[in-house]
Amino acid sequence: MLAEGYLEGRVGSGTYVADSLPDDLLRTQARKGLGPGPAGRAGRRLSGRGETLAATRASTAGDRCVPQAFRPGVPALEEFPTRVWGRLAARMWRSPPRGLLGYGDPAGYGPLREEIAAYLGAARAVECGWEQVIVVSGSQQALDLAARVLLDPGDAAWVEDPGYAGARGALIAAGARIVPVPVDEEGLRVSDGVRRAADARLAYVSPSHQYPLGATMSVSRRLELLAWASRTGAWVLEDDYDSEYRYTGRPLEALQGLDAEGRVIYLGTFSKVLSPALRLGYLVVPPDLVDPFSAARELTDRHSPLVEQAVLARFIAEGHFARHVRRMRTLYAGRQDILVEAAAGDLRGLLDVRPAEAGMHLVGWLPDRTDDREAMRRAAARGVEATALSMYGIEPPARGGLLLGYAAVGEAGIRAGVRRLAAALREGE
Repeated sequence: MLAEGYLEGRVGSGTYVADSLPDDLLRTQARKGLGPGPAGRAGRRLSGRGETLAATRASTAGDRCVPQAFRPGVPALEEFPTRVWGRLAARMWRSPPRGLLGYGDPAGYGPLREEIAAYLGAARAVECGWEQVIVVSGSQQALDLAARVLLDPGDAAWVEDPGYAGARGALIAAGARIVPVPVDEEGLRVSDGVRRAADARLAYVSPSHQYPLGATMSVSRRLELLAWASRTGAWVLEDDYDSEYRYTGRPLEALQGLDAEGRVIYLGTFSKVLSPALRLGYLVVPPDLVDPFSAARELTDRHSPLVEQAVLARFIAEGHFARHVRRMRTLYAGRQDILVEAAAGDLRGLLDVRPAEAGMHLVGWLPDRTDDREAMRRAAARGVEATALSMYGIEPPARGGLLLGYAAVGEAGIRAGVRRLAAALREGE
């Protein structure tokens, strides 16, 4: 009781109950005049950068709970390999190397960087040594890190339009001047980018599976983009967020493999393959940028959790990762088929849903002159997450559409979601 503060000793006198008990000190007292209050309270103004961050949307998802039909970008969480992962984690924690309990290399755990480099070389034709791999806390941190290292405030940056809101947000947060560049069936229209801002410092692209439209950038466009970067000294940020999920043939080779001058920064994530909760992704940077990126990574949050990195390294090395990818590829192909079949029946005339060769979502096209945001609101009222295509764009789309993610829900959830979506869309007829 002396140690916990309930009693106090007085030399030459004795032991007494303390004047101030620990319980009293732990009770919080309501302070008058303090509450949430208005955002604009005097003396509490945000910085200009803070205002920009607060107003910038990084995601189109609202509720972060367990996903329902048809939230895009989320894998089948119920299929996470918990038994294998738990066994590897238990083995690691039974006798963890001392180095895993201290501070680590800001660029990441060495064995994991080696496994990632080997995997990318075999599966994606990425040209890199393991030293060029930098482990980060998911692709969003990779985008933020690249934007801050490569851009000065006011620099122009091309972004796909429509495109990933998180990439646009990271560039805006770094002070970049956003230049929307249209995409078509061959990917980013490089000639439009040159016409709008030939002197741009960076171009953000998702060439293997454009988000959200799903186009694959043609070889001619890839070469045109690299030629522009070489000519102007610009950087190309390649987001390879879900390349594992291609259902016809092998996954396509990365744009980075065509880069002979070190202008491409390649990023990937384990969020779409394993779980977003792991918060593990990676960057592949040219050799001369390893030290600058590592220094910036250290200033951000030192490094990603070391034990999780070590478990993932063993998960890949023992072949579990490759088996999991093959299993998920089969599962998602089947779920896409179910969605297309259900849509062909219940959504006929309401939403045009066609199959795709890759990815974790489909775009459903609404009839001409249909407001996709109103359709999204009606769907949400019936418990369906169907994100409006216009949410991903800067310039208005030629036609409204809805994104339908199919990876995170099973057959029953897909069929029920299609029925509820059909009922919501009929309300607007």
